Amino acid sequence: MVDQQEVRTRPPHVLEDPSSQAVARVYAEAFLGAAVSVGVDAALEELSSLLDDVFALHPEFERLLMSSIASREEKLGIIDRAIVPNSSEFFSNFLRVLAQHDRLELLPLILDQSQRRHEEQTGRRRVQVRTSRPLTEAQQQQVANSLAGSLPFQPILETSVDESLLGGLVIQIGDTVHDGSLKTRMKQLRDSLRKRTLHEIQSGRDRFSHPEGD
Repeated sequence: MVDQQEVRTRPPHVLEDPSSQAVARVYAEAFLGAAVSVGVDAALEELSSLLDDVFALHPEFERLLMSSIASREEKLGIIDRAIVPNSSEFFSNFLRVLAQHDRLELLPLILDQSQRRHEEQTGRRRVQVRTSRPLTEAQQQQVANSLAGSLPFQPILETSVDESLLGGLVIQIGDTVHDGSLKTRMKQLRDSLRKRTLHEIQSGRDRFSHPEGD
């Protein structure tokens, strides 16, 4: 039970560690640079398949490779027996390098960093879109087309639901947030009305303090 909890909690900790992210970026750059010789899309597909398909179906296999349960030599043996026969030479060698440096636990981060970097290299970027209700495929396409017409890159939408928005949507590109939600528009309206009311009150006080002809 303790081991299972450790396995479940360790990946999020690794993903949130700034130093791990920095190391993963180095490996991602190396992965993409070397993958040019075999095809970047194919290399990314192999890495994604290992994490999303193989590990999902065989959590014990994931636990052996990405935890400290097995030694470095044992992990290299597992890779040679279970992965090498079903993978390209390029991908097998990449996993061996990670195993030799005790970096296999960074695989999810390396995949994420590699995908994002490759998207940027091919003129695409991820755009976070939050709405009060789930968007239909047609609505997502409409938003994507609208953004594509005003952005210098092809947007890849990552949608999420935030019921507190009431309506409208919030678009985030990197650190820039474009808030067009109904909640924000109502707040802006309230602030505007409040300022206008305060201005009128102050103007009335000024007229009372300085009556015409005084």
